[in-house]
Amino acid sequence: MRLSSLYRWSALATVALISSVALAQKTQVLVYTALETDQLKAYQEGFNKAYPDIEIKWVRDSTGVITAKLLAEKGNPQADAVMGVAASSLAVLDKQGMLEPYAPSGLAAIQAQYRDKKSPPAWFGMDVWGATVCFNTVEAAKKGIPKPETWKDLTKPAYKGQIVMPNPASSGTGFFDVTAWLALFGDDAGKGGGWQFMDGLHENIAQYTHSGSKPCNMAGSGEFVVGISFEYRANSNKAKGAPIDLVFPKEGLGWDLEAFAIHKGTKKLDAVKRLADWASSKDAMALYGKNFAITAVPGIAAPLANVPADYEARLVKMDFSWAAENRDRILAEWTKRYDSKSEKK
Repeated sequence: MRLSSLYRWSALATVALISSVALAQKTQVLVYTALETDQLKAYQEGFNKAYPDIEIKWVRDSTGVITAKLLAEKGNPQADAVMGVAASSLAVLDKQGMLEPYAPSGLAAIQAQYRDKKSPPAWFGMDVWGATVCFNTVEAAKKGIPKPETWKDLTKPAYKGQIVMPNPASSGTGFFDVTAWLALFGDDAGKGGGWQFMDGLHENIAQYTHSGSKPCNMAGSGEFVVGISFEYRANSNKAKGAPIDLVFPKEGLGWDLEAFAIHKGTKKLDAVKRLADWASSKDAMALYGKNFAITAVPGIAAPLANVPADYEARLVKMDFSWAAENRDRILAEWTKRYDSKSEKK
């Protein structure tokens, strides 16, 4: 072997060795998430620009499934962090003593109503996602179905068999719909106006899905005229050409926060704190703002084409502690009344 070739081979071997050592030194964190799959790549790339030595391994499912999984693993926790899961679910985990309080570097800029009230907080918000009705204008015209303006419009006979919405036991979107209706119309141990409204709505429901996005997808494809969903999926589907109008019922809109928390007992605490710091940063908020009309840090999200400028003012008053305390009762009552129309898992 020539000397120059030997040097070249030695240099390549050294580079390979350094690369393998660097890879081995990467810290891997396991993050449970309910973020949409079409968001994960951008968020991961944004984080890795700031922290290239930390690798995220995602475990993704709908909000209810992730919440149930975390609760089931309480005695043997697997997750290092929870990111993009409903604040109402994180409040449940906090009551179970499963979260590690931490004040991330960007906390001061986050609005008070979008973070845990304790100091340091057990969780903080990333962005708001809220209720939106996807209304297929083409199919509605064929069937002579009017465009709804209110939630109560959806109980009228014209919509029978034409509505799909998420199951609140498996979908965070479905859960904030139900809690909003109880807040708007009343909740009296299963007898309040909110339950009466849902009884009427149930008469017109074709199916309860296990995903908050799916009802809008089904409305967009023409399977059903009305899909109760949320603004990110509705805005995204319309931008891609789906023949839908976005309806924001006049009584008020249910909502929740995509939020972040550190799982208590993680062995990767330093790395997860860096993830929390990034998730609370303006750079991260700018990425969230590409998908959602409201970010936890104000003044960052650009207007979304199909979402009204006063969207935030339309949100119902949300008490995450109340939602956490009443979650089991609400879901048990809902399941008893309406689960017969849920899609098969």
